[in-house]
Amino acid sequence: MNAIDKTLSTDISLGLLLEALSASRDLPLVFRYDGRSIKPGYHVTEVKAGQFSALDCGANPEAWAEIFVQLWDVEEGDRTHMAAGKFAAIIRKVSDHVKLDGSAKLTFEVSDGIRPMQLYCASTPVVSDDVVRVDLIPRAASCKPRDRWLAEQVQAAACCGSAAAGKCCG
Repeated sequence: MNAIDKTLSTDISLGLLLEALSASRDLPLVFRYDGRSIKPGYHVTEVKAGQFSALDCGANPEAWAEIFVQLWDVEEGDRTHMAAGKFAAIIRKVSDHVKLDGSAKLTFEVSDGIRPMQLYCASTPVVSDDVVRVDLIPRAASCKPRDRWLAEQVQAAACCGSAAAGKCCG
């Protein structure tokens, strides 16, 4: 599996993230990116939802919903990492004012206030050592027609190698 395929397979939605966090509400939520953990004083500075329409490089129309969670990676005094429940409460408060589609593509925007903001997708949260960890993987550019073709190849290979081969490999 190449890096692009791995990135695509780890991308989760906001709904899946919140569902995974619900069992560990009191544990610290630690995002990891660029090989390190986010600082304990990090802030969720903005949550925004968007509806996008585009034309891809194969002249195919595209439409999707996306939610952006902006993290400010700063250290503030003696603060500790925010609890998973507090993060979920921030998202709930936003959803009281902005319609958030739980199945929408989720993108994290992260900056320390000095370096330019970078875009990341999130992996499924993992609980270990009494901490909820979410790895943020750089969101790479991709070619949607190629991505669709690769997905079809994977599906065909899985289908043709199974007992259902006669039904889908004709």
